Amino acid sequence: MSDSKTNDADELAGTEQPFVQHLVELRDRLVKAIAAVGVVALVLAIYPGPGPLYDILAAPLIANLPTGATMIATSVISPFMVPLKIMMMAAFLIALPVVLYQAWAFVAPGLYSHEKRLVLPLVVSSTVLFFGGVAFCYFFVFGQVFKFIQSFAPKSITAAPDIEAYLSFVLTMFLAFGMTFEVPIVVVVLARLGIMSIQKLKEFRSYFIVLAFIVAAVVTPPDVVSQLALAIPMCLLYELGIWAAVLFIKHTQAPKEESTDESKTSGGA
Repeated sequence: MSDSKTNDADELAGTEQPFVQHLVELRDRLVKAIAAVGVVALVLAIYPGPGPLYDILAAPLIANLPTGATMIATSVISPFMVPLKIMMMAAFLIALPVVLYQAWAFVAPGLYSHEKRLVLPLVVSSTVLFFGGVAFCYFFVFGQVFKFIQSFAPKSITAAPDIEAYLSFVLTMFLAFGMTFEVPIVVVVLARLGIMSIQKLKEFRSYFIVLAFIVAAVVTPPDVVSQLALAIPMCLLYELGIWAAVLFIKHTQAPKEESTDESKTSGGA
């Protein structure tokens, strides 16, 4: 009786220990990721500071406002909270490579070599593409959109945008363009998982162009400039995704099982 209890306890210990180790490792990875964000936030708080960070974010709008016009804060705590939110968002984006590395280091030991060849390029490329979308939105789209909007403003109106409303607008646009630039990743995944073949993706091209303009009309402000600035890159990125899918499928094929090949050979004999 005692031997059976001992055996049961040993089996339970053997099954729980790996799970506990995974939890400990997950905790450590989360702590390191949060610490990376915290360190970057601390550095940004010292230099350049939350206020100057918001000034950088607002620069495309300020450059297109009438001379002497400024932004306003309609809430008492907005001048404190809004720059603080910008600082934390910037800290997370700057520390994102460390966060993604910690996630990769946690899941990588459980993947096969061909799965690593599949996941790692997707993680890296999706991060680069997201940053590319945000940069494209900030450096190109914002300037053109604000210039276009101000050209329609009556001369009798002095623009004074609210800082919270501007932050909400910026985050929406950053998310829209960042996710839009993930189109090649979606195309590659669809092709790699066999959901859609390369030929089907090519045939879907004309439908995707229509879909791109519909999405641009929904997620961007109601002006032609921002809609074209979102729809045209989506179409180009779709073509890039088809080209990348061909190369990706070629270099991430799982190794064939020898037993399967042998069984087919013996069956054919």
